Amino acid sequence: MSDDLLIDARGHRCPVPTLRLRKALADAPYTGRAVLLASDPMARIDVPYLMQELGGHVVEISEVDGVLTIIVERPVVPTG
Repeated sequence: MSDDLLIDARGHRCPVPTLRLRKALADAPYTGRAVLLASDPMARIDVPYLMQELGGHVVEISEVDGVLTIIVERPVVPTG
């Protein structure tokens, strides 16, 4: 998980966590997976829709002490 892109959106209400994830995925070079930390339970619903729109998928959603950890993979974009 050391190469994963980490987006910390704890303390923000939707749609901010999803918007931060979208921007981070657009701005960063491909790193494989991204990990979103969010405290708004709506992220559990919004992020899968975003990943479907982007052509990626949600790998895992877990929750500990009110903080969601959402691991996503985006599609590999062919180079060249």
